[in-house]
Amino acid sequence: EMPEPLHWFKWEAYTTWLSGFALMVVLYYFDAGVRLVDSTVADLSDWAAIALSVGGLALAWLVYDVLCRTVGRRSQFALAIVGVALVALAAWGAGELFAARAAYLQVGAMLGTIMAANVLFAIIPAHRKLVAAMSERREPDPAPLLEAKRRSVHNNYLTLPVLFTMLAGHFAFTFGADEAWLVLVLIAVLTAGVRHFFNLWHTGRRAWWILGVAAAAVVALALWLQPEEVASTQTGTVPFAQVQSVIEERCTACHSGASAPLGIRLETEAEVIARADDIERQAVQTRAMPPANSTGMTEDERELLGAWLARR
Repeated sequence: EMPEPLHWFKWEAYTTWLSGFALMVVLYYFDAGVRLVDSTVADLSDWAAIALSVGGLALAWLVYDVLCRTVGRRSQFALAIVGVALVALAAWGAGELFAARAAYLQVGAMLGTIMAANVLFAIIPAHRKLVAAMSERREPDPAPLLEAKRRSVHNNYLTLPVLFTMLAGHFAFTFGADEAWLVLVLIAVLTAGVRHFFNLWHTGRRAWWILGVAAAAVVALALWLQPEEVASTQTGTVPFAQVQSVIEERCTACHSGASAPLGIRLETEAEVIARADDIERQAVQTRAMPPANSTGMTEDERELLGAWLARR
């Protein structure tokens, strides 16, 4: 019999997407010139970048939905292969259009849009049809229920890759890598693989080899992403006055005063020395700072910082 009351688990998906998109608007669209656009990556106006970003969200759902209705109904394995290829294409394309950190977020938003749209357009409508059939004491049509089940499984596997893209902005060695799009794809596949391990676990199967492969892949990925020593053509001692000049021009627009991000201030020599490791990692090795290189830090200036950091 139909339970009373009947709970519809849909608003969790809707509010997650709405809150995420709202944050994207406030942090990346309202400040597109700093966070979304990187002139060294693509010569885009703020509005063009925003339009491409929003269009990418819609395109992701449309392409995915068409594939589910065609390829997916014949073979879920084939759909998975095509899906991974399209995620790779999206990651590469986003990296060619947007600032590095924003590119990862864009791919995550595209996948998150697919997940929320699955709930809105496939899963909940199928459940409504099931409830209506039960209320009318007739046999429900199995087709929309099977499709809803498939979409629910897709959402299950997308959860960890989306979670990674939400957190990746804190790890410059990922989005700041030379082949950042490939790093994103590899981690997405690894996290989906871990999800598959737990899915099997819940059915009573113990596929330990999946965790073994994932662990080995993580170690290999970490070794690949290990920062290299930056060669410098600077000779002799680099006076702090030169370093301070670069930092004042390129960094202290944000990293000064009470509103400095994370409280990281770079106004005095002591503050700069205290954050030397962070500066080396963010500005010299991964080039993640300044964000989207909005203040125009040059390669010579990064080399100067690296030389001072190496000899301090």
